[in-house]
Amino acid sequence: MFHSSFASSVLGLLALAATVLGKAPCALVFDYIIVGGGTGGNALATRLSQGLPGSKILVIEAGPAAPDELGINVPGRKGSTLTGKYDWNFSTVAQAQLGGRVLRVARGKVLGGSSALNLLVWDRAAKAEYDAWEQVGNPGWNFASMMAAMTKAENYTGGPVGSGTHGPVHAVVNPIVPVHEQEFVPTVSEVFGIPENKDSIRGVPIGVMLQPKSIDPANWNRSYSANSYLPEAGANLQILTDTQVARVNFAKRGSLLRATGVTLANGSIIYARREVVLSAGSIQTPTLLELSGIGQASVLGAANITQLVDLPGVGESYQDHLRVQVSFQLKDNYSSIDVLKYNTTAVTVELNKWLAGEVSLYDDVAGGILFANWAQLLGTEGAGALAALAHDTAAGLGWGDVGTRKKLEQLADPTIPQVEIIFSDGYTGVKGYPAVGAPLRGKSFFTLIAGLMHPLSRGSVHINATDPRGSNLVIDPRFLDNEYDIQALVGIIKFCRRIAHAEPLRSVWVAEYEPGADAVQTDVEWRSYVLNSVLSIYHPMGTAAMLPRADGGVVDARLRVHGTANLRVVDASVIPVQISAHIQTAVYGIAERAAEIMIAAAASTG
Repeated sequence: MFHSSFASSVLGLLALAATVLGKAPCALVFDYIIVGGGTGGNALATRLSQGLPGSKILVIEAGPAAPDELGINVPGRKGSTLTGKYDWNFSTVAQAQLGGRVLRVARGKVLGGSSALNLLVWDRAAKAEYDAWEQVGNPGWNFASMMAAMTKAENYTGGPVGSGTHGPVHAVVNPIVPVHEQEFVPTVSEVFGIPENKDSIRGVPIGVMLQPKSIDPANWNRSYSANSYLPEAGANLQILTDTQVARVNFAKRGSLLRATGVTLANGSIIYARREVVLSAGSIQTPTLLELSGIGQASVLGAANITQLVDLPGVGESYQDHLRVQVSFQLKDNYSSIDVLKYNTTAVTVELNKWLAGEVSLYDDVAGGILFANWAQLLGTEGAGALAALAHDTAAGLGWGDVGTRKKLEQLADPTIPQVEIIFSDGYTGVKGYPAVGAPLRGKSFFTLIAGLMHPLSRGSVHINATDPRGSNLVIDPRFLDNEYDIQALVGIIKFCRRIAHAEPLRSVWVAEYEPGADAVQTDVEWRSYVLNSVLSIYHPMGTAAMLPRADGGVVDARLRVHGTANLRVVDASVIPVQISAHIQTAVYGIAERAAEIMIAAAASTG
């Protein structure tokens, strides 16, 4: 493996074709204003810049540009920027069903958004899941169109035939596979009969695999929207960083509202000749809509905001993937990336290797992932019982919305993963790595992360009536508010323990560290463990859903906000039916499709 130096690893971002303005734009009027320079916003802006060279485009990003931030660029430092200055550091309200716990909601506050902070996984959901978007009322949104769009974004080195090879965002399977992780794929495939899948990103994800990550193999740098897309933009794209938008401004146009621009937090107004696009993400896009007068009457009234468009779906249908972990102490002859948690000498040595372009622990390591359906984990009878519980739960609680109905249908489709299990090199969990002075300090671990892909819980995010323009949003995901979600996670985490106890993986570890074999054995104990340790995978979606207005939708199939003529949403909030994948590839695909739609619209209107 060859690396460039750190200086050249950020050269592309420093040489942006777009102009990063910082505090003030060169003009107050643009053709297109994009609010949010994150995953989707930068991709959309670049494609509009290329496709509409005569148009002036502005991206407004609340966070800074951070081209030289090691916590972002170094793959092995993934996760280190969470809770820091590049994170909005949102929190949920206390979750009564979780014993009053308050959970973090990580979202990127930096040019690149959450693509700069995520854990790099590059994957896709099943074909039928994208087709479901069309089936719920969105003509043209299906696997074929999304696959073409996602492939356009992709440059997958060493990928299977059909992978994208000319897109801006790089992906690669890391060839560094720790010795103990090499036992994961054969254990799952040989003992549990779930086949290895080396072609998972083309709509057939079921199986166990080493998953690609969004890393540029030319310099082993994180590949994200800021350093991949933006260098391909023209001079007609300008970027305003460290600037927050307070609201979208409107004028009446017949029966519709026309977005005329935005007002910044400092009171300045920037005008849009053609369109305004919200790409602020699943947390802030709906709250920006509310601040602009679009949403539920009760929410807006409580915040003393005049309602301009009645859209009850704004901020509703909050969905996320859920995770619980089980971790194991490795035998002393195995070493994990945990060494970088306690050995300062190793940190210096390995970072200097990365900076010098040498193979390093900071390159990150291969990511082992299992995507499975319920029958593969629980057998036919167990899967049937869980599906029955899901149907009974939804019926008993009166959940009849479009998204829930699709989730219930998809339980019977064996091609759709309901479960993700991630092999994580090193310790990950809620207990914490052994503290200084603890007997296990300096030991190495691995973790199996149990992920539930289609929980039934539906939450919400809204502005805070007592401080509507503040950052203390009311985020209530309502995780595990139903029996199906609890039992589903119990089933997955128990299967994780079964994997760890099967050979050849069993031969690499000496003891279960978390939760501990003695601490959790019975179903009652597993249930308690799940309720006390469940976390988000930070994949919020659905809060401005692309659905018909009658079904609680916020945007139509052209991504226009219902009741408006030229306000669109381009981010994960529009996803109408939750998918079984980490969401960055879908967001890039949504942005690519949005650009095609908007360029075609510009051509038709002149």
